[in-house]
Amino acid sequence: MNVLFAAGSSVQINLGKSLTKPSESILIILAVAVLAVAPALLIMLTGFPRIVIVLSLTRNALGLQTVPPNQVIAGLALFLSLFIMQPTLMQMNQQALQPYLHGKINATQAYRDAEAPLKTWMLKQTDSQELTLMTQAAHDHPTAPKNAPMTAVVPAFVLSQLKSAFIIGFVIFIPFMIIDLVVSATLMSMGIMMLPPTLISLPFKILLFVMIDGWALVTHTLLASFR
Repeated sequence: MNVLFAAGSSVQINLGKSLTKPSESILIILAVAVLAVAPALLIMLTGFPRIVIVLSLTRNALGLQTVPPNQVIAGLALFLSLFIMQPTLMQMNQQALQPYLHGKINATQAYRDAEAPLKTWMLKQTDSQELTLMTQAAHDHPTAPKNAPMTAVVPAFVLSQLKSAFIIGFVIFIPFMIIDLVVSATLMSMGIMMLPPTLISLPFKILLFVMIDGWALVTHTLLASFR
């Protein structure tokens, strides 16, 4: 709206309907808020739980309690999660973050545009039984999974991640358990009772794991499980 004066000058009055770029103070507040909840978002909204659980179960199946260290497992799980989430994160950046930073959409629309690709990816990794369980617990009956609220999608997604992780971990445990049984039976047949079977089976399990390139095989299995 422009108000004209006799001298030909004009005064522009902003009625609040036009979109403007967010101020630096707002961006700083949003950045601090995201950093504060980043660990929770990483755990609840990505494939990090499945990856870190499978890697930890693999270490336990080998009989190693502190090798590799927790920092290595968490770091590998973090970068694998970012690798898996890269297409979704790029889509969220193009559809929501960049338009918001350039003042093309407001914060509410940016949140909705960022939620859509993230929810789509999460629903692909969510079991329908877990999603039905959470929606029924919330007394919500959406017409389609994409219409379910995030308050129901997030816990259903995490439950599905835990289920998938333990299934993969069970498969990994089987060959190492067989090695433990064979070594234990061999020692008992030889009458060696004082020597712990795990002490003898550990080198064989490590040798088997190295021969089949176990860490690469487990990583490939994890990446394939998200497709």
